[in-house]
Amino acid sequence: MSVVNKVNESIWTGRVDDVEDRASFRYHQVVELTDIEQISGGYAIIGFECEEGVRRNKGRLGAAEAPNALRSGLANLPWRFPADARLSDVGNIACDGEELEPAQQQLGKAVMAILSKGAKPIILGGGHETLYGHYLGVREAIGKDAMLGIINIDAHFDLRPYDEQPSSGTMFRQILEQDPNASYFVAGIQRYGNTQELFDRADLLGVTYVHEDEMIAGQLEQLMSALDDFMGEHDAVMLTLCTDVLNAAFAPGVSAPSPFGLEPTTVRAIIRKVTGHKKTQSFDICEVNPTLDENGRTVKLGAYFVNDAIASFIHKA
Repeated sequence: MSVVNKVNESIWTGRVDDVEDRASFRYHQVVELTDIEQISGGYAIIGFECEEGVRRNKGRLGAAEAPNALRSGLANLPWRFPADARLSDVGNIACDGEELEPAQQQLGKAVMAILSKGAKPIILGGGHETLYGHYLGVREAIGKDAMLGIINIDAHFDLRPYDEQPSSGTMFRQILEQDPNASYFVAGIQRYGNTQELFDRADLLGVTYVHEDEMIAGQLEQLMSALDDFMGEHDAVMLTLCTDVLNAAFAPGVSAPSPFGLEPTTVRAIIRKVTGHKKTQSFDICEVNPTLDENGRTVKLGAYFVNDAIASFIHKA
């Protein structure tokens, strides 16, 4: 079993409207801080305190602080779910210095263990290198022959070469070149946020992608239909959100901010669509950077996205 460090209980604090009436509870009153071995179904939060991939990719550092910041953002939100809906927090995996690859392996083991307990993993990154550890766990849980669909909400393809070393910009190329039963759908691609080589690489690897400027309100129905088709073609689905896909006006605290980008309502609609599908196994949120945030706006938005994911998982159960 991977080494998971428990979080301090003081992170899960907030307003108390009532100590007995569950209809008045907030996240901090229902979350159970526990070990993976003690989980039995429900939904399990695990953090990945890592930004080594971002450093290697020459991004702005600070994402390693996001897991606990996102927990604090979640803590005070109302818990408006059925009484039998259980939320666990199993703690954080931390990257030791530059040891990215072992940390990703540890995350993969933890994700696989959570899935084996019948729970849905909710992974709080970290840089987007979090996704590779997330993938390792899902792949191990579903078996090497299952068709896996990976859905990414992102401004960037993350298909860079990994000959010298993996980073937060290489994960999907690693997966697609090493796993013949994995497919990749990315929504939010910036036309001028990726080189022509990356577009060519995406075409070569059979990536399905939707440009950011195509994701306007009047065309969301087409996107949702495309997502339905993609999920229907696979045995299992996993979802990852890179918060740099958002317009910097809404999410200034990210590793690679963009003056263009998606509005929160569009990202929210995709999260609800994908996590509400019966084949979706898990969700991660990456690249939130509390050290560069303005008035906690990005952290708060990220916490609301996590809440939306959990709500959709619960409501489809």
